[in-house]
Amino acid sequence: MSAHPRVWVESVSKPQVNGGETMARILIVDDSPSQLLVLKRIVEAQGHEVITAEDGQQGVDMAKKHIPDLILMDVVMPNLNGFQATRTIAREKTTSHIPVILVTTKDQETDRVWGLRQGAKGYITKPVIEGQLVKAINEHLPR
Repeated sequence: MSAHPRVWVESVSKPQVNGGETMARILIVDDSPSQLLVLKRIVEAQGHEVITAEDGQQGVDMAKKHIPDLILMDVVMPNLNGFQATRTIAREKTTSHIPVILVTTKDQETDRVWGLRQGAKGYITKPVIEGQLVKAINEHLPR
């Protein structure tokens, strides 16, 4: 990994769709470029704005800076894993309202329970099924 991680911010203001309806700003945190691309395409296809981060610490920093409407968080990452990052986001006053959905290869029930105990609102295992991810996003986005 380079000393300067890539960060994509697609737009500064919230996107508008037909009729002026404001779509959500979603932060995707994953250290795999291919997984970031897959998740980004699914989320953008739903009309949402995407912000990305490549590790847990960068995810926490981006959450504080951009205050997204929802976070999709991998678990196995360098610097700060997804469980630690979720716990940090859930306990931070400025970000505790942001729902976090863990999206991970860790498929054991104990991992799911632990993730929810750290503050995650949802848990999806990889490989991601698009319909399942879209349903989880829609269920957890603030109304």
